[in-house]
Amino acid sequence: MNAGQVRGELLDVRGLHVSYRVRGSGRRGGTVAVDGVSLSVSPEETLGLVGESGSGKTTVARCVAGLLRPKAGTLTLDGRPLGRAGRRSPEARRAVQMVFQDPRSSLNPRMTVASIIAEVWHTHPVTAPEGDRTLALHRLLADMGLDPEVASRRAGDLSGGQCQRVSIARALAVRPRLLVCDEAVSALDVSVQAQILRLLIDLRDRHRLAMLFISHDLGVVHQIADRVAVMRRGVIVEQGATGEVLTAPRHPYTRELLDAALDLADPEPDGGKVRDDDGTVPDHGTVRGDNGAVPDDGTADDKAAV
Repeated sequence: MNAGQVRGELLDVRGLHVSYRVRGSGRRGGTVAVDGVSLSVSPEETLGLVGESGSGKTTVARCVAGLLRPKAGTLTLDGRPLGRAGRRSPEARRAVQMVFQDPRSSLNPRMTVASIIAEVWHTHPVTAPEGDRTLALHRLLADMGLDPEVASRRAGDLSGGQCQRVSIARALAVRPRLLVCDEAVSALDVSVQAQILRLLIDLRDRHRLAMLFISHDLGVVHQIADRVAVMRRGVIVEQGATGEVLTAPRHPYTRELLDAALDLADPEPDGGKVRDDDGTVPDHGTVRGDNGAVPDDGTADDKAAV
C-alpha cells in the first residue's frame, strides 16, 4: 500500500508511557523508557520505527504485542481497545503477532518445528487447518522457503536464518492482521538479512499484512517501510513518508542516523550474493527493557508465544 493512501487506522497508539525500575531508586524512582508516544498503522501499511539502542522502540513493540503493560496511554485495534497485557481476547492475541530479534531464544530448542506450529494451532484452534495438517504444515514451511524435512528437526539444530523463518511461520500460522517485527533481521549475517527481508516483503504483500517494523538501521527500513517514525530517548522526534524522511530529514537526530546508515542505493548487502542461512549474534539483553531494566509493573517478558 502506498503511504499516501487514505485508509482507516488498524493500530492506534496514543500517549503511551512506560517506565522501568532501577535498583536502589525506591518505589517512586525509575527510568522513563517511553514518554507519550503516539503512532498509527493502517491496514496493509508498514510503519518503520527506528532509533538507536535504548531509544524505547522495543518497549513500544512489546506494549503493542501485549507483552508489557504501559503505565499510561491507550492502544486500539480497529477502534477496539487491545486490553491489558495478558488479558486480551483470543481474537486480539491472534490479530497481533510478534517476530523477535534473537531467533534462537524465541523458540524452544528441544521442540521440533512440527510441534512448535502444532502448539499455536492448539492454542488458537479456530486457525487450525481442516484436513491433513501435515500437508498444511509443509505448505506453510514452503511459504517460508523451508524444505518439508525441517518439520521433524528440533529448533536447536537449525541455523539462525532457519530459526527466524520458523518464527515467522509460527506467527503467520494464526493468520494475524498486524505483524510486529522487533529487529527481526539485525541478529543475522548480512547476506541472510537480505533473504529474510525479501521474505517478509513477499509475505506482507501476499497475506495483505500490516507491519510495525522495529529497526536501528534506516537502510533496512528504507526497503520495507511506507512510513517512518524516529524515536530518541522515549519520544518520537519525527515521522512521515519514508522517502520524505530519508531524503529531507527535519530533525538533527534523523540526520545523524542517516549519516550512520549504509548506502541506501544498495538494497542488497554483499552485492546481492545469496549464501546459506547461518551466523546469528544472540542478544542476551532482550529479556529486559531497552535499557536492561525491569518493567515497573512487575511483568516479565514472555518471548515464547504471543
